[in-house]
Amino acid sequence: MKNQGKLFFFCGKVGAGKATKSKVVAIENDAVLISEDEWLAAHFPNQILSFDDYIKYANLIKPFIKNHFQSLLKVGVNVVMDFPANTVKQRLWFSSLCNELGCDHEFLYLKDG
Repeated sequence: MKNQGKLFFFCGKVGAGKATKSKVVAIENDAVLISEDEWLAAHFPNQILSFDDYIKYANLIKPFIKNHFQSLLKVGVNVVMDFPANTVKQRLWFSSLCNELGCDHEFLYLKDG
């Protein structure tokens, strides 16, 4: 059986450089980079006008994200998630993606840019 991929995810304040660092980590680890901003813009264009809108739509895409990322991880693809992991709840969700599969993950904390 092929080794499973590794999931990388980030925590840091707005402007700390998460999007920039995610690109670097993806290159360094031969990983697929998936951006929450890109998913939200593609699926809900011009619909996110407030923080409440963001929360609503970010939660709507989570089931699809989970299936997609776990499918990639199962076949040995490393995945970098440019999604916020700033709260305990968010970090637990990301960790659960790997715990269900038994694959590795790496959490990166970025201090202010």
